[in-house]
Amino acid sequence: MIREALVRCEHMSCAYDANVVIHDIDLTVHKGDFVGIVGPSGSGKSTLLKSMVGAVSPVHGSITTAPGIRMAYVPQVESVDWNFPVTVLEVIVMTRSKNRRWPRITAEERRDATDVLARLGLTGLENRHIRELSGGQQQRVFIARALFYNPDVLVLDEPTSGVDVRTRHEVLHLLSELHSQGLTVVLSTHDLNGLAAHLPRLVCMNKTVIADGSPTEVINPVVLEQTYGAPMEVLQHGGMPVVLDHGPHELSPITTKIS
Repeated sequence: MIREALVRCEHMSCAYDANVVIHDIDLTVHKGDFVGIVGPSGSGKSTLLKSMVGAVSPVHGSITTAPGIRMAYVPQVESVDWNFPVTVLEVIVMTRSKNRRWPRITAEERRDATDVLARLGLTGLENRHIRELSGGQQQRVFIARALFYNPDVLVLDEPTSGVDVRTRHEVLHLLSELHSQGLTVVLSTHDLNGLAAHLPRLVCMNKTVIADGSPTEVINPVVLEQTYGAPMEVLQHGGMPVVLDHGPHELSPITTKIS
């Protein structure tokens, strides 16, 4: 069965000034995909995601999206100014406020925002200031903000960065549930064991695509050394790959299956 291509990168390169960040990327995201982009810091993961949502333009090659698709982007939590004086409700409704003065919120927007918050387990937080939230709640608020836009594709940059293990598992299960409801999900992560090993499809990259396939296909010593530039041992635990980094920051062999 031929699946609909929603995003297609063909020989795509992106640069900031004269600094080429990603080079000769060939990658297609199909409708219904749940894709994890993995690679070391500075490998171009964030740039690739930003190119998908139109925030970065290629300097070579092309990126095309299916006509009429709606894409929503969730940035890294660490990149957000949590002291900005807005409530949870205002953060969410901002996605529909481009053509009028903010912060007027209509009754319909309030109702829709309340529904999205309830869907993500955030009922009752509408009027809380964003700086008062826990790390996990902040991440969920920004996912709620993206869902309020009613996207076809949800793009997330390091959605489990800076959160504890429990919150990481909660985010993983939430994204899995959204995917099972028909949402196409693309995310970046450095978390090979806690997140990447549980995704249906992984793209390993370091400036360019090193490997693309299922975790069992791409999480192997050869691909990981090409991706990270250092030897890594891969074990099997409960039928899932577990990565051991023998450098100074050994990856924790955490395994949690998506239910």
